[in-house]
Amino acid sequence: MTVTVHFFLSRRIPAAPSLRPPPRGTVPTRQTSSSGKPKSPRIQVVLPEELCARLAALAESESRTVSNMAKVLIQQGVERLERQRPPEPAAAPYPLGPAVAADRFRRELEQQEQAGTRRLRGAPRRLRLRQPPSAP
Repeated sequence: MTVTVHFFLSRRIPAAPSLRPPPRGTVPTRQTSSSGKPKSPRIQVVLPEELCARLAALAESESRTVSNMAKVLIQQGVERLERQRPPEPAAAPYPLGPAVAADRFRRELEQQEQAGTRRLRGAPRRLRLRQPPSAP
């Protein structure tokens, strides 16, 4: 049996410009609150029960919530992995960095969502189908 843990990032972690963009489908979902203000990005993680229990014990020992403890551990793990990676060549696929490109893409999608659906102009045109001339 597995346990699902939901947590969110309370602040954005700036990505290094040399990092590759995340694989397709791994971008956190972006929600809006009832006031319309965007919420922090959220991700969903499925953990085995044993790992969830260990995470809960760590959180309790540091007087944190489980989601906050998960956020701290993810931050530490990402920072450690970034330090271990050798620097990549200067030519990045995004000139301003993947974080800027992702923010721009997210902003455009949110604007499209707020604009609503577009309606077609005018009434639909009527087509008249004529029967082919009958053979004598």
